[in-house]
Amino acid sequence: MRRSHCFGPSPLFGAVFFAATALAVLATPGESLASAPAAPAITVFESGQVRPLALSPNGKLLFAVNTPDNRLEIYSVKASGLVHRGSVPVGLEPVAVAARSNSEVWVVNHLSDSVSVVKLGPDEAAGVERTLLVGDEPRDIVFAGPGKTRAFITTAHRGQNIPFDPQLTTPGVGRADVWVFDALNLGTSLCGDPLSIVSLFSDTPRALVATPDGSRVYAAAFHSGNRTTAISDIVVPDGGEDAGGVPGPNESADGTPAPEVGLILKHDGEHWVDVIGRPWDDEVKLNLPDKDVFVIDATANPPAQLSGSAGFYAGVGTVLFNMAVNPVSGKVYVSNTEARNDLRFEGPGTFAGETLRGHLHESRITVLSPTGVAPRHLNKHIDYDAAPASLPNAVSDKSLAQPLGMAVSSNGQKLYVAAFGSSKIGVFATAALENDTFTPNAAHHIPLSGGGPTGMVLDEARGRLYVLTRFDNSISVVSTASNQEIAHLPMYNPEPASVVEGRPFLYEARLSSSNGEAACGSCHVFSHWDSLAWDLGNPDGTVLNNPGPFVPNLPGGDPDPLFGQDPDFHPMKGPMVTQSLRGMENQGPMHWRGDRTGGNDEASAQPEDGVFDEHAGFKKFNGAFVALLGRDTQLTTGQMAKFTDFILQVAYPPNPIRNLDNSLTPAQQAGRDFFFTASAASNGTCQSCHHIDPEANPGEGDFAGFFGTDGRSSFDAEPQVFKVPQLRNMYDKIGMFGSSRTDGSVGPDPFMGDQVRGFGFNHDGTTPDLFRFASGFDFGPFNLFGIPVDAAGAQAKRDMEQYQLAIESNLAPIVGQQVTLDDGNEAIVAARIDLLEARADLLECDLVAKGRVGSTMVGLSYLGNGYFATDRQSAPLVASGGLRAFVTSHDAALTYTCAPPGSGYRIGVDRDLDGHLDGDEVNAGSDPADPNSTP
Repeated sequence: MRRSHCFGPSPLFGAVFFAATALAVLATPGESLASAPAAPAITVFESGQVRPLALSPNGKLLFAVNTPDNRLEIYSVKASGLVHRGSVPVGLEPVAVAARSNSEVWVVNHLSDSVSVVKLGPDEAAGVERTLLVGDEPRDIVFAGPGKTRAFITTAHRGQNIPFDPQLTTPGVGRADVWVFDALNLGTSLCGDPLSIVSLFSDTPRALVATPDGSRVYAAAFHSGNRTTAISDIVVPDGGEDAGGVPGPNESADGTPAPEVGLILKHDGEHWVDVIGRPWDDEVKLNLPDKDVFVIDATANPPAQLSGSAGFYAGVGTVLFNMAVNPVSGKVYVSNTEARNDLRFEGPGTFAGETLRGHLHESRITVLSPTGVAPRHLNKHIDYDAAPASLPNAVSDKSLAQPLGMAVSSNGQKLYVAAFGSSKIGVFATAALENDTFTPNAAHHIPLSGGGPTGMVLDEARGRLYVLTRFDNSISVVSTASNQEIAHLPMYNPEPASVVEGRPFLYEARLSSSNGEAACGSCHVFSHWDSLAWDLGNPDGTVLNNPGPFVPNLPGGDPDPLFGQDPDFHPMKGPMVTQSLRGMENQGPMHWRGDRTGGNDEASAQPEDGVFDEHAGFKKFNGAFVALLGRDTQLTTGQMAKFTDFILQVAYPPNPIRNLDNSLTPAQQAGRDFFFTASAASNGTCQSCHHIDPEANPGEGDFAGFFGTDGRSSFDAEPQVFKVPQLRNMYDKIGMFGSSRTDGSVGPDPFMGDQVRGFGFNHDGTTPDLFRFASGFDFGPFNLFGIPVDAAGAQAKRDMEQYQLAIESNLAPIVGQQVTLDDGNEAIVAARIDLLEARADLLECDLVAKGRVGSTMVGLSYLGNGYFATDRQSAPLVASGGLRAFVTSHDAALTYTCAPPGSGYRIGVDRDLDGHLDGDEVNAGSDPADPNSTP
């Protein structure tokens, strides 16, 4: 069981605070933080916003999450428009905000695994008064229950702050949690004391919505699936369709035989069937109930999911984004996409007679009511069989892609939908939507200048809609009378131009596809994945040379690392799980097979030539805009360069399983030792292929290190040769248990019952867990170097499983973690602050402290060895102990946060990196969020 770490502006400020004799423990008096680091950084996580805007109950204030700047922006709502009132530092990657009252706002911080409780004073001062620590990657928040005093927060069923064993290797466990807090009694423990943690039988959750009376809360799974799974090529007969195997065609258009592959199956209500309708029930050892949206009794003590069939809705969609409740009818609208991974093949479909080109995820609103579940396809005008047309065109103009946030008018008659991938707001009559009598029409869309709308709030008193546009990190003001944007207000954005300019190429379906619905972000949701496998071979394609390199065998072994296997890339590749676009820099070629590679263009050498040139490899995806997304032409060279420059800056979050002090449990350490030292195959140890070296290629900066791959491929006794994959997201693949094949000493599973996911590990998602994967390397007649088949070998595989779930990553697990110190909780939070400082001393993070003393906002950046620099140039360094003593003896609240290395100076003391510290700018009357405004 894992350990729980929880339960159990005034010009006189410098003189009053930092020079106070109460601190009297200064280093080299008069020394200060003189200038920014040589290469200040921002780490791009691309977290998906869920509830980015909220109005105060009295309608006088608008709250907006500034995700890249880790802040809550506050605006006064005036008849003339929005007026910026203040900015409050919160946690890293805020994605949701909810106002409990006119003076209290809660912010969900996705990367910090926290919730910031912000208090607003009558003098316009605002600051974080409490930080609640919750499960991994919290996403949404609503208030409901008696008097709407209970806060409901969605999180993954894991993380370093949870008070329970997440049972990561146990079949049939729900992976979605809703934490419930009493806002009037948060408790005194480090994390806060939840009334309840409601576990739901789905994969990780995302959206919440409460009924107007607060009696019910609906919680939606994020990647809820669509009752598809895959079976391995091992259990599919060889020889193609005629032999009862893979449905044809079984060769490419030029007659090259296709490799033997597995199958994607979909449950049709009675049987697990393949693409031509053949049943494979005997080979599927699990059931997918596809529970998508859950109903929680918010007034129960403690809050709990309703029992029986009243407690959930199934078949809502594949990827669920947001929800809204009709205040009159009580019907729930769920924005979602429905994946069509039951279809096959990219390309024109000439030889095979079928293609899913342009038909990946259908954009929908699903209506939930007492009579059941009613999906509504927003783009029913699209003819998916039509050849791609040039852009712009009438079909694309009518489309709405990737619907996210919604708002319903108070009379229940109008629904506004943020189409993230179309940079529009769709406007629907709710009756027409519910009855499916609406006709897609561009005249019912509201174009937005900023692009990428994620959420909105409706201000009916002023006839306005406020919309956050993520592409440019701004707020659009829309007139609901004219359905036109009337103002656009940028928030400060620390992202470089390369990120802002490249982001639309991931999401903007009007740019990516002819029909205006398909984009890279359709499957790579918020730069990550959709938890599905797809068969995206192209029967009209040709074989591509595989330039390697390949992991060699041990000295004295066969000089051919592939034992005679043909390594080249056949255009028909079979089911492959969607891979993340995060953390691709310094990891070599792309795709499971490494077939997006620069290795055919130049000789290969680490760190940036040939196969190891990630920029060259990613640019090979340009053909997918035509063959897969259905664009009539590829992107221009300049456009693809912008996309590449952006996407290779996106990083993986810290590992949520590894201890915050970066230590390993005894089992994890034993697994690591075996991983590095014990023979497993002809090429040596697990480490021989899955290269772990956090210091590799130090010139790659933030992306230095190998975390399971150094970019080479290897022999795996599979029908195809695969690139050795990275291992940083193994914890993200948990939840599919049940296999019909034999792996080494482990035979087929019995029927495993209900599971939350249809795809697991390996390239096709057919491996349920890492223990079974390791068993494929057991000692036997075909692997004389394998893992011993005995009790010790079994324990080693269990230990390796634990290690791989907690494996090293680019960022230390402490990154993002935070805690708030006030005048009454020093004894409770002292150990956590000590931990943050200790990890910062080891350069695992940049520690910052932000908050208030009285009504004055302050910022500090930790320099190491127990000393902080302040955001006032003339102030001396401050010792950690003196800082804590001062806060605990005054009306103050200070939030300590471990920021990614390189970003502490910006986050802590110089927000706009103009060389003028934030406190000095405030005192001088200049703007700390404008590099052109200086003292």
